[in-house]
Amino acid sequence: MKKSSRIAFALSLMALATGCSSTVTAASHEKGTPVKVGLICLHDSSSTYDKNFIDSMKEAVTTLGRMVDGEAIIKTGVKEDNDAYNAAKDLVKQGCNVIFADSFGHEPFILKAAKEWPTVTFCHATGTQAKTAGVANFHNAFASIYEGRYLAGYAAGLKLARMVENNELVEKNLDKDGNIKLGYVGAFPYAEVVSGYTSWYLGVKAVVSNVVMNVTYTQSWYDFNAEKNGAHTLADWGAAIISQHADSMGAPGECEALGVPNVTYNVPTGEECPNTYLAYSKIDWAPYYEAVISAAHENDAIVGEVNNNFTGSLATGSVKFDCANEADKLILEGVKAELSAKTKRVFDCSTFTVKGKHLTSYTADVDDYGDFQPETEVIRTEGGITFFDESALRSAPYFDVRIDGITELN
Repeated sequence: MKKSSRIAFALSLMALATGCSSTVTAASHEKGTPVKVGLICLHDSSSTYDKNFIDSMKEAVTTLGRMVDGEAIIKTGVKEDNDAYNAAKDLVKQGCNVIFADSFGHEPFILKAAKEWPTVTFCHATGTQAKTAGVANFHNAFASIYEGRYLAGYAAGLKLARMVENNELVEKNLDKDGNIKLGYVGAFPYAEVVSGYTSWYLGVKAVVSNVVMNVTYTQSWYDFNAEKNGAHTLADWGAAIISQHADSMGAPGECEALGVPNVTYNVPTGEECPNTYLAYSKIDWAPYYEAVISAAHENDAIVGEVNNNFTGSLATGSVKFDCANEADKLILEGVKAELSAKTKRVFDCSTFTVKGKHLTSYTADVDDYGDFQPETEVIRTEGGITFFDESALRSAPYFDVRIDGITELN
């Protein structure tokens, strides 16, 4: 959807938004006057993750024009501790009506700020507590990026199929049972990462069925050397293709140096890795920023929210993907259409097993009360498909299933 169309769409929906299960944003300024916006980032633009948030914010501010009071105030290098609260406090003092924060560990400190300044709208990406916190001006947001990762995995599967056809695999790319090895560099063993690497793996597996995958964790969202070393370890093991959920160029750069095809997150790396880049996926935060700022401008509800949670999708333009191979793009557009129409589900229970069995029931920790206890049934059957219903009951991922074929190394 074009940027101008997104705004028109959002504003038209706001006019019809009576009775929706969204909380009206806090009104700390006069309706119809420009909104002052702040953004809190864990790192700076050297991190592909934070760069994605920053670039999307600049796009949204440009698109919204006079709805926004000047440029967004962007704070970078804000740690996941009381620094996040202090950053929020400073933005409030600078007059911000809406404050966004981009990293998982920021959440408790942003929630604290939201309780202290109830007339400021606080929005936290990747968080889990807005649904249960009962704080009207605190919001969570994410997107169905698992669909983008599935598409990027499908692109990797198409590449892998050509590698098989062209006899490009060597002995170390195969395990003792003849399965093709894949690798994944992850940050932490959180549901967000598990959901991501599983959807990517299932995308590959949809094209080439005999694959196995090793996952190595860096225990950091951004650690160039750890990500580089993780990719090196997976390549030494024999991974034919490597992807990652980590935020530096460490893994893609190492894949380029070693000649291992690579799928990236947040940014395409075709220029930096011309010989190995295959595909990428990302969350485009601009539609969300625009929805929140437009709502704040009109003192209205955030269009698309349910229980103070916003989940972007392929349909809203919040999930993006691309691949280097032009011929593959047509195939992927067809898969994208199936996902958008829900005639294909990423976590279709018939496509994977857990300890040799297909899931028929599973409870996940959807409602975050701090007890880390699963309480919600998340297996659904619709349109003849039984599937794990990811990111439908809360914006942040809750898929924490360890499926057969994937091994976590650490």
